[in-house]
Amino acid sequence: MEGLLSVSVGTVFWASVSFIIVLLLLKKMAWGPIVASLKEREEGIANALNEAERARAEMVKLQAGNEDLLRQARDERDQILKDAKLVAEKIRSEASAKTQAETDRMITAARAEIENQKKAAIAELKNSVATLSIDIAEKLVREKLTDAEKQKALNQSMAADISAN
Repeated sequence: MEGLLSVSVGTVFWASVSFIIVLLLLKKMAWGPIVASLKEREEGIANALNEAERARAEMVKLQAGNEDLLRQARDERDQILKDAKLVAEKIRSEASAKTQAETDRMITAARAEIENQKKAAIAELKNSVATLSIDIAEKLVREKLTDAEKQKALNQSMAADISAN
């Protein structure tokens, strides 16, 4: 057992030389590519983080832009509704004014027509009364003129009326 635990200078020398050779080979062949790939990975992660930060900033900017667009759209919608209400009110008032004017015109025309009809009825009534009066007077005169003495008395009475005027 003594041989396994004992340290000899030759074994230490060859173990050290083997270790240095393995160390140099690892440095040249493995650590360079490993360190390079780690560095590349680190740069990729840093670039990805920068891209993510830039994308987040752009998203915040876009979100603010969207909010501005939404606010503008709401303002525009409110303005359109306000304008539409004003136009509707204007149309309503114009229609009411036109209706009132047409109603007044129709009432005036109806009153004029009633007045014309009234005058025509009065004129017709006067004509009818005059015709009736003439008919009655004619009958009375015929009745009075049938007798010669009555006719003579009537002529004298009319002559007296004419000379009095």
